Amino acid sequence: MDDSWATFGRDLHLDLTGPGGLRAALMSALREAVRTGRLAPGTRLPSSRSLAADLGIARNTVADAYAELVAEGWLSARQGSGTRVAERTLPRATPPARRAPGRTRRPEPPRFDLTPGTPDVSSFPRTAWLAAARRALTAAPNEAFGYGTAAGRPELRTVLADYLARARGVRADPDRIVVCAGFMQGLGLLSRALRGEDGGPKGWQGTGRRRAAHGSRAPRRPGEEWRQGDGQLAVESYGLDFHRNVIIRAGLRTVPLPVDEHGARTAELAALDDVRAALLTPAHQFPTGVPLHPDRRAAAVNWARATGGYILEDDYDGELRYDRQPVGALQGLDPDHVVYMGTASKSLAPALRLAWMVVPDRLIDRVLAVKGTGEWQSGSLDQLTLAEFLSSGAYDRHLRGMRLRYRRRRDQLVAAVAEHAPHVRVSGIAAGLHAILELPPGTEQSVIQAARWQGLAVHGLTTFTDPAGTAIPRDALVVAYGRPPDHSFANVLDALLRALPPGE
Repeated sequence: MDDSWATFGRDLHLDLTGPGGLRAALMSALREAVRTGRLAPGTRLPSSRSLAADLGIARNTVADAYAELVAEGWLSARQGSGTRVAERTLPRATPPARRAPGRTRRPEPPRFDLTPGTPDVSSFPRTAWLAAARRALTAAPNEAFGYGTAAGRPELRTVLADYLARARGVRADPDRIVVCAGFMQGLGLLSRALRGEDGGPKGWQGTGRRRAAHGSRAPRRPGEEWRQGDGQLAVESYGLDFHRNVIIRAGLRTVPLPVDEHGARTAELAALDDVRAALLTPAHQFPTGVPLHPDRRAAAVNWARATGGYILEDDYDGELRYDRQPVGALQGLDPDHVVYMGTASKSLAPALRLAWMVVPDRLIDRVLAVKGTGEWQSGSLDQLTLAEFLSSGAYDRHLRGMRLRYRRRRDQLVAAVAEHAPHVRVSGIAAGLHAILELPPGTEQSVIQAARWQGLAVHGLTTFTDPAGTAIPRDALVVAYGRPPDHSFANVLDALLRALPPGE
């Protein structure tokens, strides 16, 4: 049987069930496809031979239908250009209704988004990434094009173990690294693993007994586990609501841990009942920007050791520091009780959907069991490309360049505010991609509205406050200076300065 029809031109789905014979049904189907926009003006149609073979009809039937539709103006045909959908004039759009006199004018959509969470994506290293992708694709084993495993590509996990040890002080073994499709997936996996679902090993065991000397649950012996069931996970009182939502959807409750000028008050973990883990941002608290004080780092690790609990370390932008030596990962103090979590979203781009966790031995099987129940896997080719990008040194070169760029922007922001609004204090600027602009009491919402009129989307510190917490109200803007592209940053600064309240 000759099956050469399978290699003919473009595919085109048409339903020939209409009345009047095959030619009439074909013409009707083509008219409908053009009329509804399924075939846009200028679209090239399959050749008469190809379409006839696809539909199982005579070639002359298709040729006659094409010719008649050309005569009707639905199609056009030129020598060497084939048969195409004819260009046509679209109906003019209805002009917008005029604003009624006296109606309040609404602000225009923002021109610049200063909401934290995204780097300057225009600076993505396209050329270097493409070169790494070519090398990775050339060297990729055949099995890399399969479905993959829950842990992720071994090439990336091996390179990550070396890089994290060198750059962040993480004690990692490739077998304890899990590659995730973003930080949110990793947090969800950990939350579900801690709850002990999906048939994995049971969650934490606890007796419920109290000791007056501690005012809460008695400390557990090292390695002692909690009982499966309802549990709580401590989160910093300033943070992201969708992180809390991920934890809650996994079946845990969140408890706010107060944050002050020294970071999270980790000594208070001992007084929290039934808390099985704590999510912290030790290197650069989000969004206040302060590093966790050394005494509080020690208190967090001591709590985890005493209770058999875990610290979930969110190192979202620990590589982007400017005025100080990098704050090493908390995980280096106790790899058995700290889960290290990193991501490429801030250093490269969120679109890569690549993040990683370094998981303690006693939790790794549980995490992989949860991830193996149908969780979305990161693409193997992107993992191989990142592995090549890291091992070739391109990642380090990119980071050094971005640190210089972001630091220049931060310095411009600080200088501009000091000159034009000296009553506004800028803080949280030693690292990261955003800054805190402290505002006079009671002005946060009015400044946000003023910024909107200036074409800026900016959030106040209130947006990132846990509603269950007891934080003292603090008026401030959280400004993502790393987000706008270089060519527009001066205009962004001017608009921001116009929105700030005048000094007394």
